[in-house]
Amino acid sequence: MPPEERFVPRFAAEPPQELLPYGRWAERLSSEFLAACLRLEGELGDPGEIVWFPDRTWNGRSYVPATCRTSAGIELYGLVSFAPAVDDGQEPDHFEATADWTEETADANPEWTIDLCEEVVGGWRGEGSNVAAMTVVWGTPLVDGAAVATAELAGLTVDQCLLVENRFTLVAPDDYRGDTLDVALFSGRGAELARESLYADEADDEDDEDSEDDAA
Repeated sequence: MPPEERFVPRFAAEPPQELLPYGRWAERLSSEFLAACLRLEGELGDPGEIVWFPDRTWNGRSYVPATCRTSAGIELYGLVSFAPAVDDGQEPDHFEATADWTEETADANPEWTIDLCEEVVGGWRGEGSNVAAMTVVWGTPLVDGAAVATAELAGLTVDQCLLVENRFTLVAPDDYRGDTLDVALFSGRGAELARESLYADEADDEDDEDSEDDAA
């Protein structure tokens, strides 16, 4: 085989190892996530039911993403992470949680094909002092028939996840050597159903600015 043109980490995270959180485990994760939400500023409303996404483990920590709609129509989102148990009988420990919020929801954007959230959790140092932002990406399809989600960097698949209850979590290098991530959805037969860039909103803003400059 010839050398790889792009030397980047691929499939760096473990695939999901557990069922979606429920029972006492969900209660523990909820307490961590809601505590992080309480540190947010603004009139965000009361949180509703938390939606959990598949776990992924990378660099010695497990990440469980979450989203939650509030009474004010705001969406809270974030990660609960912990050091996973290594031996039988051992409990996960060293819990941490992050949270943020957005007014941009799928309900208000009918043109979306995937509802995405993301958070950078570390870096990967590559060639020529370039650093990739190792990013957890989670979401739900807004199209029917999706079975697998993939993360692609410059056309190279760098992670994938089978959907669990119509939800997925990816861990992939982003923003590396000028390349950024796309998330794609595929059917069980491998047909591409949808594709979104993590930077779609920024690209749209730049296009709007260019149009205004041309008009001027």
